[in-house]
Amino acid sequence: MLAHVAVIIPSLEPDEKLLSLLKELTVYGFEHIFVINDGSGRQYQPYFEAAQQQYHCRVITHSVNLGKGRALKTAFNCILTEYPEIEAAVTVDSDGQHRLNDIVTVAQSALSSPDSLIMGCRDFFSKNRTIPARSRFGNIMTCYALKILCGIKLSDTQTGLRGLSRPLMKTFMTTKGERFEYEMNMILDAKEKGISIKEVPIETVYIEENQTSHFNPLKDSIRIYAVFSKFIAASVSSFIIDIVLFTLFNIILTHWLQPAVSIVISSYSARILSALFNYIINKNKVFKNKAAGFGTLVKYAVLCVAQVTISAFATKWLFQLLHVSATVIKIVVDILLFLVSFQIQRGWVFKKS
Repeated sequence: MLAHVAVIIPSLEPDEKLLSLLKELTVYGFEHIFVINDGSGRQYQPYFEAAQQQYHCRVITHSVNLGKGRALKTAFNCILTEYPEIEAAVTVDSDGQHRLNDIVTVAQSALSSPDSLIMGCRDFFSKNRTIPARSRFGNIMTCYALKILCGIKLSDTQTGLRGLSRPLMKTFMTTKGERFEYEMNMILDAKEKGISIKEVPIETVYIEENQTSHFNPLKDSIRIYAVFSKFIAASVSSFIIDIVLFTLFNIILTHWLQPAVSIVISSYSARILSALFNYIINKNKVFKNKAAGFGTLVKYAVLCVAQVTISAFATKWLFQLLHVSATVIKIVVDILLFLVSFQIQRGWVFKKS
């Protein structure tokens, strides 16, 4: 089994924990270990020399720091072009936070489930007090964002312990991203391409409060959430257009019509114009669906009719019940409908075949 599994370890400015990890792996019997020196300085060279000479690892060096995503792609490419006997790979962090038995479990799952992306997932929802607050908060927030925006339910989105078969290595070679955002993009690509994601529970370990990690909570979280920015920007633009038009139409029509009737007509009129704008942006820029427009337009129209109907009558009902600003009520209603609409657009309207 181990003769057909590669262990990939991206490493930037390692310490003795890397050598301890390599010792465990070689003693256990892993034969193919790839260490990627991602632009570490000369003072770290002894660690990579020991990896190569003492533990017989394949060390690949980036002359400058290119990021974890690029390091993983470098290893994938090396395996695909030079090691035909390798059937699967396990990606492991170099900071000693992945236990040997968990690495072995993920490796076995990658071999037995070649069509799935294997995720070694920690439990951030437990009351384990050893988990640093920034790690717990960041991971839980990302889990909820993925579930709400993309319909992907995971318990750990930032795990570096992953297993994938040879065909999946080739698939993820084209996934965008050079740094930590690459691992998030792998998850989104798996969802889009119909690749199942299999979670394997692993031990939650943090050494020295995770201070040796090169993951920057602010900078790299921005990179990760930038994946969703284009979705949100298109929706916010359409939302603003819709609210502005609704308010203008409602002000004009209330001079001739009853408030309840004016709200319904204003909702439909504003939504038709804002929906046309949103459809064009979502199809061509957000979801990049290149299929003929008629099929997606019909689906989008069905969704819009249902959404505007719910929006109009919910706003009307709440206005009559609460007697507060119709615009404020509509904003609240449409925010809730947005969360549902996004998943329907991604999973049905603009779903790629």
